[in-house]
Amino acid sequence: MPEQSTAKITISITNQTLCLDVADQQQIYSVSTAANGAGERENSGCTPRGWHMISEKFGDGLPINSVFVARQPTSEIYSEQLAAAYPARDWILTRILWLTGLEAGVNQGEGCDSHARYIYIHGTPDTEPMGEPRSHGCIRMRNTDLLALFEQVDVGAIVQIIE
Repeated sequence: MPEQSTAKITISITNQTLCLDVADQQQIYSVSTAANGAGERENSGCTPRGWHMISEKFGDGLPINSVFVARQPTSEIYSEQLAAAYPARDWILTRILWLTGLEAGVNQGEGCDSHARYIYIHGTPDTEPMGEPRSHGCIRMRNTDLLALFEQVDVGAIVQIIE
């Protein structure tokens, strides 16, 4: 079991915000959750609600706008030219915080497992709007905001996703 972090993250689907509580301080970031709304079912394209934990972190030390495919850095740096060459890609940039659901039958287990659904907090192109639901289920953030968040949370940090 991962070491418990003192940081806590609350993601509001309604407000499209991520609130980081750490060291008696609160930081609020604008995010983009699922275009399909809230939901836990596999293949729904929805953002799962409930209690989660950061199970893995990817991208430490990589340049901002580094491109990931299947959680692996591609050695590409996102640009308009790269976007034009791969118009169908769901861009996962800069860092990944992979979430694991903590509630059996809600966001953990067969048919609803957040980890098996590859639900991340990740960076997205700066051209993508924040504050409105546009993702395929993940929580998208501005790359600079994600860098700040990534440095302040550890594997084991608790994440609550509310509607």
